[in-house]
Amino acid sequence: MDAAGRTRENAVGGAGDDGAEREYRVEELAAAAGVPVRTLRYYQERRLLPPPVRRGRTAWYSAAHLDRLRLIGELIERGYRLDGIEELLAAAGQGRDVTELLGLEWAASAPWAEQTPVELRPDELAELFGDQFTEEAVAEAVELGYLVVDGDRLLHTSRRLLDATVELVRAGIPLRAVLAVSWELEAAYDRMAFAFVQLARTHLLDAVPGPPSPDGLDRLAAVVDRLRPVVRTVADEHFGRAMDRRIGRDVTELKARLRPPRPGG
Repeated sequence: MDAAGRTRENAVGGAGDDGAEREYRVEELAAAAGVPVRTLRYYQERRLLPPPVRRGRTAWYSAAHLDRLRLIGELIERGYRLDGIEELLAAAGQGRDVTELLGLEWAASAPWAEQTPVELRPDELAELFGDQFTEEAVAEAVELGYLVVDGDRLLHTSRRLLDATVELVRAGIPLRAVLAVSWELEAAYDRMAFAFVQLARTHLLDAVPGPPSPDGLDRLAAVVDRLRPVVRTVADEHFGRAMDRRIGRDVTELKARLRPPRPGG
């Protein structure tokens, strides 16, 4: 057996006898990092993990891939969402030090939404949604970014959103109707997020002349962190006001429809 073969054979247990860099098959890398193979592939699809080196029909991963997986795991434990981790790693790829960037909430903020992926089999989703679980519904959920399909496995990107969808369908709202309104919600909240981000960029970040210093970035991070609950309060309050207005109008119309006719009317 050659040196490369010995290194690959000892990938999980330690470095090769000759000190060469260890290599991992996908299952070995997932085991060493303590993540499911599907999660590893999902990170690779999100370009959080560089592609492996292929030799023949086998994909080989290096110790650098393992370091990257461990870093992703640490960031997730610290509350970073995948979008923020992607930005952080992209900035690191441009030569900036990761340890410095970790402290910059502006570069990779703490999560606004809980995005806990959950793996499912088609039969499990069919059990949840019955005959409403169709190819068309799956295709629309994929287009919305809620589902990732990998052969006979499905990855829903948000456990909370999945649970909410199940409750809506059980209440009697068709799955296709839930998906249809999801497009409107995605667009509406994207506009809201854009408005808040533009406020911060215009009046906080762009107001600083020239590239901000590390101390300046720390101060900006502290301000943004302090404003996080304020922004959520504003968004929640406006949504509540809108629901009050809409329900108020609908209740008035419903009362008019249900009011018994006057005698002789």
